[in-house]
Amino acid sequence: MTQATKHYPHYIDLHPAMEVQGVVRLPGSKSISNRILLLAALAKGDTKIMDLLASDDTLVMLNALHALGVHWTQDGASQNYTVQGADGAFPKHQADLFMGNAGTAIRPLVAALAVLGGDYTVHGVPRMHERPIGDLVDALNAVGTQITYTGNPGFPPLHIRRGRLHAQRMQVKGNVSSQFLTAVLMAAPLMAQQHDVVIEVVGELISKPYIEITLNLMQRFGVEVERDGWQAFTIKAGQQYVSPGVIHVEGDASSASYFLAAGAIAGGPIRVEGVGLNSIQGDVRFAEALEKMGATITRGDNWIEAKSNGILQAIDMDFNHIPDAAMTIAIAALYANGTTVLRNIASWRVKETDRIAAMATELRKLGAIVEEGEDYMTVTPPAQIRPATIDTYDDHRMAMCFSLATLDGKARCGAAMRINDPKCVAKTFPDYFEAFAKINHKELF
Repeated sequence: MTQATKHYPHYIDLHPAMEVQGVVRLPGSKSISNRILLLAALAKGDTKIMDLLASDDTLVMLNALHALGVHWTQDGASQNYTVQGADGAFPKHQADLFMGNAGTAIRPLVAALAVLGGDYTVHGVPRMHERPIGDLVDALNAVGTQITYTGNPGFPPLHIRRGRLHAQRMQVKGNVSSQFLTAVLMAAPLMAQQHDVVIEVVGELISKPYIEITLNLMQRFGVEVERDGWQAFTIKAGQQYVSPGVIHVEGDASSASYFLAAGAIAGGPIRVEGVGLNSIQGDVRFAEALEKMGATITRGDNWIEAKSNGILQAIDMDFNHIPDAAMTIAIAALYANGTTVLRNIASWRVKETDRIAAMATELRKLGAIVEEGEDYMTVTPPAQIRPATIDTYDDHRMAMCFSLATLDGKARCGAAMRINDPKCVAKTFPDYFEAFAKINHKELF
């Protein structure tokens, strides 16, 4: 995988850009890629995965599956892989697994390992050990799994041993991360051998579109989930994952947000290919937020296009459904008339970094007036965006977001930006800065 050898400088200097235009072919979706990898590993039969995302987070999952005895091969230099399904049980019952900072990898894998049992240690980078996993562990241990903390209670690292399951009815909290429910749902067929399993959601479920992705992919691997709204999910006994044969990974809708916003800010049109009207990802609804700000959006089955339609206007919007893509709106707000309000974004605080605090700090460097709360942020743009050196907090989305502050919009001009530690984009989009330079028609270095 190319991201393992890609070289990044310590910083990248981006110069102001007058206008953007072009077509961007998106990398594969991280959320879909890591779900498919785990489902393919647990399934009966071999799965050919087309256009898997090449990134740090998928490499973490591939390495973990290898350590668990799951065989996979890469088709030459392409992003097509074949995974030999282990038919519901990992071949190796003892492993030490490094999960980096990949929430989409560690949480579903922990659930599967805990249900199947063995002797596993699971750990990651220091930030991963600050990201909560207690709600998932509590839900699993309550039905007989044996997961213990080897560091701070409620957080990785973890030690997983064989438990004694009694999992007809489970409860999982939904208000911190939807990945906890995703993890339990994906592991549920492994528990539902003799009895139905009912999973009840406690409290408000955030990021619901990500659960739609999970249910859609489980269905493609042969498992049907009955649901009672967002409150309860039933997995009927006796179902097992079966390979669909070949499965394609959609383009990453969260990554699309940067290019669509660029088109909305600085002329366009910018077309992203790989997501569109047929997408199963909730983050395609980011385009609706741009429309509310005044941009012109057009959509096809597998593409979305954005272009400017005058000065952007501030919006006040609940972003609970698209928390990752919502970060891009905070940057688009620099080019809007008025104060933009992003509501219901508490999950930002437990992501790759505390994104509310990080975004507020870096936006203020640009001259914006920012108010931050526990679950909201307001952004009032400056009269003129200031040049700045942007710290990225080892968070890929920080680096990608702030590249947009170099663009010239209808209301105000962008400024030179130095992006520190650009290698963080390898988490999901190793070639981001090359793609950004292409739509700017500029040399990167």
